Amino acid sequence: MPRHTIAMDWLGILWLALIAYSLLLPWLERRRLDFRRLQLIRRLEVRRGSRVITLIHRQEAISLLGIPLARYITIEDSEQVLRAIRLTPKGVPIDIILHTPGGLVLAAEQIARALRRHEGRVTVFVPHYAMSGGTMLALAADEICLDENAVLGPVDPQIGQYPAASILRVLEQKPLAEISDETLILADVARKARAQVRSFMLEILSDRMPAESAENVADALVEGHWTHDYPITADLVAKLGLPVCTELPPEIYALMDLYPQPPGRRPSVEYVPAPYEAPQAPQPARRRR
Repeated sequence: MPRHTIAMDWLGILWLALIAYSLLLPWLERRRLDFRRLQLIRRLEVRRGSRVITLIHRQEAISLLGIPLARYITIEDSEQVLRAIRLTPKGVPIDIILHTPGGLVLAAEQIARALRRHEGRVTVFVPHYAMSGGTMLALAADEICLDENAVLGPVDPQIGQYPAASILRVLEQKPLAEISDETLILADVARKARAQVRSFMLEILSDRMPAESAENVADALVEGHWTHDYPITADLVAKLGLPVCTELPPEIYALMDLYPQPPGRRPSVEYVPAPYEAPQAPQPARRRR
């Protein structure tokens, strides 16, 4: 066989190997991340004697196109979380790690009710933020553990791109004859949505605090006193009369590092990922005489 034919065969094999490696590398990396996540989850379960459930929404890439996809609480999430709760024996505590911008009210309410019905202590850990529907889940827990810089958010319903409370205020500020039919329909939906969410909040709060306190918390979070992205800190959670702590196990922070943003974009935040000792102030140079 001519030498140039042998060289072309080896070159073809090399190209096939490189293509196979480039296709397998993302899958192998994903499998490695999955294994490390499960290791940390199991370590935390052994340490706390609990079932650990994560509900973490990051921006991910679709297939090979690299198109960003914003994630939120969906019906699929509620199906998986409810299954995990069913698999947890009575009396075994549940620790749920939340990192989410919110999502579908139906899915959030399903998960929250299942957490309240579980016969065992439920603790919610929020390392960064749990807004809107994520706050519903946090309020269903026996204890909320927020990082000292983490936040929750109001649960006021959103009708399309508008807050329900803002739509209803239109009815107070304009005569009915000057309001369009579409706005009136939105106001009707907004009124129902706000009443439903308020009723749900009272349902999950009433067994942990007096009725008057539960109504105050529901009014504060549902009635639209704040914008939908208003940050509710641990201090404010405590003022509302809810059980809150600011100490999170180190495994939770390590676990969050294993949910990276999609690659291929220049990072907007960079630093050396190592703890530093407190720097010493430089000593002023002595002047020579």
